[in-house]
Amino acid sequence: MPEIYDSIFPYEAYFHRPLAEVAADLESYAQLLRKWQVVQNLVSRETLDDVWTRHFADSLQVLRLLRSTDQVFLDIGSGGGFPALPLAIALKGTPAHFTLVEPNGRKVSFLRTVARELGLLVTVEGSRTDQIDSRETPVPDVITSRALASLPQLCAWMAPFFGPETRAILHKGREHVEELAESGTHWIHDVLIDRSDTDPSGVLLTLSNLREKSVR
Repeated sequence: MPEIYDSIFPYEAYFHRPLAEVAADLESYAQLLRKWQVVQNLVSRETLDDVWTRHFADSLQVLRLLRSTDQVFLDIGSGGGFPALPLAIALKGTPAHFTLVEPNGRKVSFLRTVARELGLLVTVEGSRTDQIDSRETPVPDVITSRALASLPQLCAWMAPFFGPETRAILHKGREHVEELAESGTHWIHDVLIDRSDTDPSGVLLTLSNLREKSVR
C-alpha cells in the first residue's frame, strides 16, 4: 500500500469498498482540490500539502461514530467538502445520501464537480442553511459541520432540521468546553465527547435531543 494512504488505513473497516478503490477516489478528489485551489480558496495553503491527514483522515474519523442505520446526511457550511465528501467516498455504493449546504457559488461548482466526476450520491444546495425550508428536506440521521461557527450558532442553524433520532457530529477544537457552556444558555442537548484522532487538542462532539430552552 502506498505510504500516502497510511493515514486512512485505520478506517478501512468502515469502508464499503476495497481500500484501493476508496484511496483512488480520494486521490482524484485531491487532484481536483489542488486544481481549483488556484482560483478559489478551498482550504488553507498550509494544509494543502498534508491533505491526507489534515482533511481526509480528519473527515473519515466520523465513520467510527456512525450507526448502521445512518443514511441521510446533512452537511452545513461545506466549503471544500469536509467532512462530507470523504464520507460520501467511503460510503459509496450504499444508500447513504449527502446534502451539502454551501452559499459560495464557486465552492458550489467545485462540490458539484467532485460529486459528478466521482459518481457520489450527493446533492449540493447553493444557499445558506437558514434559507432552506426544513419542512421540504428529509429529516437527517446525521448533521455534520467542520470549522464553520461557534456551537451556539451551529445549534441555531441545526435545530430546525433535528428529528427525534437526529444526531450532530461536529469537529471542534480546544475551545469546545467554553462553547458547550455558552450553548447551554439557550440550548438543551445531550452530548458525547470523543477525542480527535488527528488533532491533539480537537474533539468530535456528538449532540442529540437538541432543543431550544423555553423562554418564560
